[in-house]
Amino acid sequence: MMSMFIVELFYLLRTCTAEAVDENLIQTFFSFSKFHILIATMFVLILTKQIYNLSTSNKVYLIDFSCYQPPTWLRAPVCSNLEHYEQGKYFNKETMDFVTKLLLRSGIGSSTHFPRVMSNIPPEPCLEDSLQEVKDIVFTVVEDLFHKTNITNPKIIDILIVNCSMFSPTPSISSMIINKFQLRSNISSYTLSGMGCSAGLVSISLAKDLLKVHENSLVLILSFEILTNSGYFGRKKSMLLSNTLFRMGGAAILLSNKRQDRKIAKYSLQHIIRTTMSYDDQSYRAVHLEPDEDGLIGVSLSKDITKVAVKALTTNITTLGPRVLPYSEQLRYGLTYVRHKISLPAKTDGSIHVPNFKKAFEHFCIHAGGRAVINVVQKSLSLADEDTEASRMTLYRYGNTSASSVWYELCYIEAKGRMKVGDRVWQIAFGSGFKCNSAVWKCTSKIDTTVKNAWSDRIGRYPVEVPEVFDY
Repeated sequence: MMSMFIVELFYLLRTCTAEAVDENLIQTFFSFSKFHILIATMFVLILTKQIYNLSTSNKVYLIDFSCYQPPTWLRAPVCSNLEHYEQGKYFNKETMDFVTKLLLRSGIGSSTHFPRVMSNIPPEPCLEDSLQEVKDIVFTVVEDLFHKTNITNPKIIDILIVNCSMFSPTPSISSMIINKFQLRSNISSYTLSGMGCSAGLVSISLAKDLLKVHENSLVLILSFEILTNSGYFGRKKSMLLSNTLFRMGGAAILLSNKRQDRKIAKYSLQHIIRTTMSYDDQSYRAVHLEPDEDGLIGVSLSKDITKVAVKALTTNITTLGPRVLPYSEQLRYGLTYVRHKISLPAKTDGSIHVPNFKKAFEHFCIHAGGRAVINVVQKSLSLADEDTEASRMTLYRYGNTSASSVWYELCYIEAKGRMKVGDRVWQIAFGSGFKCNSAVWKCTSKIDTTVKNAWSDRIGRYPVEVPEVFDY
C-alpha cells in the first residue's frame, strides 16, 4: 500500500504540467488515509536527513586555535644574538662576519624571542632547561585555548597530538600534557618527532584520519619547537643559518567532527595534501641533523634548499590544483603544458602557464622559513606582495617558529579583520625529508576581531617595510 502511494504521488506530480488532470487520478490520491500521508511525509524527511548526514560526514571543523606570545623579557634583538655568538668557543672573526651578514639579511626583526636559558652568557643548556621551555610554551598556549573555547573540563578531549621535531624526552611530551591537565586515562595520544617545520600539517592529516573512525570526538593538536637543546655554536656555515632563523613559538589547535560544532567552528577542513621527496637524495639531504668537524651537532641547511622547495611545491600543487582550481584555469594550464611538451610555437615565450591560485583562495599562509623561501614561493605562484604579507610579517615579528608559523600567519589575517565567511585559506608548509604539505580551510563563522590573540597588542603597526639589509 505504501509503495503504491509513493508511485501514484510521483505520477500525479509528473502529470500536473498538463492542462487538465485526470479526475480518477485525483480521487485515487485522496483515497489514501491521513495515516499513509503522514508515513510518506516521514519517509521523505528521513531520506532528506540521511542525504544531509552523508554530505556532512567526515567533516573536520577547526573550532579555534591559539598562538603563544612570549613575555617581553625573552626578546632576542640582533645585538643580543651577536653577543651570544661572540662567547662561542669556536668562533672567530670570519664566523662573526658571516653570522652578522645572515642576521641583517634574514628579514627577522628585533621582537623575536629565545627561551630563557639563552639569557645566560654562555647559555649552557641542560635537560631541565628544555623541559622548562616545553612548560613555558605548551602550558600557556593550552590554557589560553581552553579559555577561548570555554573548556572547563579537559577530560572532554578525546585525542591528543603533539609535534616537536628536536626534543623527545621520556616520558613523552604528550604524557606531560596529560599529567598537567589531568586528561582522561583512555585518551588517544600521539607524539610526532623529527618531521621538521611541516609537522603541524602532518598532525592535521593524522587528526583527519583518526576522526574518520572516532565519531563525535575532539582533537587537541600542539605544534611547536624546542630551541634550548638545538643551538649550534660551531663555525660550519651551513649549520649557522638555522641559528639565525629559528625562534621561540608554538600553537594549540582544537578540531572536532561533531555536527553540533559546525555552528561554532571558525573553519572547516577542505583538503589536506602531503608530499614527500625523501626518495630523492638532493631533497633528503636538504635539511639534516649531523655533527661538524669539531663534533658539534647542528642542523645543516643545503644551499639547494630553495630549488628543493620549488620541486616539492610543484609536486604538491599537481595534486591540489585539480581539486581547487576552476575548470578555466585547469584548461589553460593543460593547453600550455601540452604545447610546451610537443614544442608548438606559442604567442608567449613558450613557458608553462602558472595557474592563478588567487581564483581558488582569498588568503595564503606560506611557511615563514626565511625570506628566500617566501620569495621563491611568491614567484612560483605569481602572487602579489599583499598575498605574502602575513608570512613576511610573521617572519619579521616572530621569526621561524617551525611548525606553528602557519598558525601565526592565520592569526595575523584574523587580527587584521580580513577573514570573511566563505573565504578560503591555503596553508603551505615545508619540512625536512624533504616535505611540502598543504591544508585548505574554509571560513564558516564570522571572526570576532575583539578577541585577544598573539597580534592584538600591536596589529595596528603592521605591515611594516622590511629592509633588504637591517642597520643595527
